[in-house]
Amino acid sequence: MTTVIPHSELVKRAAAWVAEHRAEQPSRPLTDIVDEAGARFNLGPMETEMLLDLFRNCHNDHIQE
Repeated sequence: MTTVIPHSELVKRAAAWVAEHRAEQPSRPLTDIVDEAGARFNLGPMETEMLLDLFRNCHNDHIQE
């Protein structure tokens, strides 16, 4: 039997995956990590772009502090 995972949960899992891989591979381009997360978690272009914006903004906020 197949388990259906709500799309919002996939986005949360993808964000956690990006955060984890970003910490493990800080020199790897963020776009590459987010693109891989989009493919792994079957996200659409809008969700992938949202993740990219989220992590870019998070990084910029951290620098300004």
